[in-house]
Amino acid sequence: MALTVAIVGRPNVGKSTLFNRLVGRRAAIVAPEPGVTRDRREGEGRLGGLEMILIDTAGLEDAPGGSMESRMREQTNRALADADVALFVIDARIGLTPMDRHFTEWIRKSPTPVILVANKCEAGGGRSGQIEAFELGLGEPVGISAEHGEGLSDLFDALVEHASEGDYKSGEDGAGGTVQLAIIGRPNVGKSTLVNRLIGEERVITGPEPGVTRDAIAIQWNWNGHDIRLIDTAGMRRRARVAEKLEKLSVADSLRAIRFAHVVVLLVDGEAIGERQDLTIANQVVEEGRAMVIAVNKWDIVKDREDVLRQLYDRLERSLPQVRGIPVITLSALTGAGTDKLLPAVFKAYETWNRRLPTAELNRWLDAVVERHPPPLVQGKRLRIRYMTQPKARPPTFAIFGNRSELLPESYLRYLANGLRDDFDLGGVPIRINPRKSKNPYAPK
Repeated sequence: MALTVAIVGRPNVGKSTLFNRLVGRRAAIVAPEPGVTRDRREGEGRLGGLEMILIDTAGLEDAPGGSMESRMREQTNRALADADVALFVIDARIGLTPMDRHFTEWIRKSPTPVILVANKCEAGGGRSGQIEAFELGLGEPVGISAEHGEGLSDLFDALVEHASEGDYKSGEDGAGGTVQLAIIGRPNVGKSTLVNRLIGEERVITGPEPGVTRDAIAIQWNWNGHDIRLIDTAGMRRRARVAEKLEKLSVADSLRAIRFAHVVVLLVDGEAIGERQDLTIANQVVEEGRAMVIAVNKWDIVKDREDVLRQLYDRLERSLPQVRGIPVITLSALTGAGTDKLLPAVFKAYETWNRRLPTAELNRWLDAVVERHPPPLVQGKRLRIRYMTQPKARPPTFAIFGNRSELLPESYLRYLANGLRDDFDLGGVPIRINPRKSKNPYAPK
């Protein structure tokens, strides 16, 4: 039985756009004017292997009984009652509105579980609105961009908690309980050769010509009792060099593979270690919040190995300081040398990516690091950090509370992230820290 998901929210927050994104086609009419959707629309969709029945609803509006708006509201009520889980969508670029707050109280009365979705967060534009959404008290807001397909892996993580085992299907879009492993890199670095070497058969076509692989090829595989969905992707060149429509589609497929992966292996050429495109791809993986392992291929023909590794670590230190400690494995996909070290490193990164830290231990650590290096003065006033918690993993995400904590400079947040990485062995995965302002009990309500 597929998971039934109702998409609700006030008008013009992007509900139909999200519906179309999850269904995989333009099933619902989308227009900038509010109120385009009136009747609820159903469609079958999949997200990361999760089978869903999606219900697109009309925008929630206050209206007198008998009016068109009230009948639309009744349809939304029925959709909410029929759903296993509801996605309450807000516009993160505009921020919270009185209507959002009003309908939050309405949705609280429903027994249906609710996931708060902050839409229109592309390129970090809705960051302030996403943080503000914590005030609704509906849990951690999932930041997405329905129009651009960003943040869907985080939405999958939130939905999967409400799914049963029967809601998953193995196949082209993923499988539940399976580690999603994507192998990415520039063209002709040996990605398909490495895939064939790992699974022990000629599963994908290889050749000396760049661009042999066009689609993201998914392979179900078991390694030492672990189910793995191994994805071989098309090579990703610099955007300025991608001209043909077919290659654009191939690169888009590779980006989608990153978006839904748990761990990403970035394969680089040991004979061309200084390529800027490698770091650009690595940065995309970090932005998506995925765990990463760097594999240096063609190690059997590299001459000055010490110099190559020194160059690589130097580039990583300068270009990706926010994810210090990325594991680096040297191997030869052609001969098989060193490939036995890759999967242990992948599963160690996967474990770190999923790690949760106890709140009591976190706050003892926080007291120590704040005492050692207190937050700086802002506008002549001391910022006080009161406590810290970890609301989610995948990647490890932390919330810190205090007076005016939203004013903490980026340098101090990096200090905290580096401390977490060093003291709790969180190397090689992105760490997100969200400052939240403590409520003033004496402030008028």
